[in-house]
Amino acid sequence: MAVPKYLKRYLRVQGDEMPALCRITERISVEFDPEMELEELRRIHEASIREYRKLRESLDIEAMDSLVYADSPDRLRMYTESFLEIPKASTSLLDLKITIVGRMLRNCSCCGWNCGVNREEGEKGFCRLTDSSYYSSEFMHMGEEPELVPSHTIFFSGCVFACVYCQNWEISTCPKCGTKVEPRKLAKLIDLRRLHGAKNVNFVTPTPHTYTILKTIRETSQNNPVIWNSNMYHSPEIAEILEGVVDVYLGDFKYGNNDCARKYSKIKNYLEIVQPNFKFAYETAEVLLRHLVLPDNLECCTKPIAEWVAKNIPETRFNLMFQYMPCYRAMEYPEIARQLTAEEEEKAIEIVREAGIEDLLV
Repeated sequence: MAVPKYLKRYLRVQGDEMPALCRITERISVEFDPEMELEELRRIHEASIREYRKLRESLDIEAMDSLVYADSPDRLRMYTESFLEIPKASTSLLDLKITIVGRMLRNCSCCGWNCGVNREEGEKGFCRLTDSSYYSSEFMHMGEEPELVPSHTIFFSGCVFACVYCQNWEISTCPKCGTKVEPRKLAKLIDLRRLHGAKNVNFVTPTPHTYTILKTIRETSQNNPVIWNSNMYHSPEIAEILEGVVDVYLGDFKYGNNDCARKYSKIKNYLEIVQPNFKFAYETAEVLLRHLVLPDNLECCTKPIAEWVAKNIPETRFNLMFQYMPCYRAMEYPEIARQLTAEEEEKAIEIVREAGIEDLLV
């Protein structure tokens, strides 16, 4: 496997040479009353995240200094083990994040739809999810990007998009398909998969399930990198919560304009939501970006995406994907009712390279 130019911290966490970000967050002690107003909880979070950033920076600097002087991953593993032996805070920053997202479900603003429904009381917005989560499957995935496999991949049911070409439409359109999540039980399974060789835990379509996922992560014990396999259509409030939890954003950048996003995924304000989320992810974690090339959409989508990435988040692992198949309702749209041509694939590669993307995976 070729070593990617970026994702350096993730690879250290994967090898137990550095602590996963959630393992740092759960060691930040925070005092708060769960019954506080949501805005007050957010103010406490804002102050606590500054403490997290200082601790993360000091850990990363000390860890890399150890590597420089010792020139040995074993020294980093010993360093990480000693950090993980520090007891978790009795009430941690991770606990605060869970409390905030739980409160958000009463007037849901987890994604770009900002539906405002009370999911605690069973009200349903665009995603049709309440406060319960279901997953359709979980397994050791060998078909992800090379640096991720084997990836313990958990496919959650439901979605905040309505893509007309969705390959997993049976899952995305069925919010209660599969197994209902019990956080402690799923956490034990995640730990077991890690012990059996999983390089990460990979949460697919996670945005409307953020509350459940955070509660699950709290119950895990292994030093396991968290992959947020997402369409990146989460709200700014959720973006802030994910800092200190997500190690790598495996983010889909589908469209280069809002018109295509509205036409093919039935969503609004796509770029206004997704672009800031990619920037924030880039500043607070690492990014492995996916772009699924659509037929007849190179100039309107592939090109502006590549140019934006090169300008705004240049140190990004960029996966140019040619797996498009006209699934689900794609045949209703003649321009995408076919597979890509060889010429389109070659043109897409040319577009991305000309934009100046350095770390391209095809």
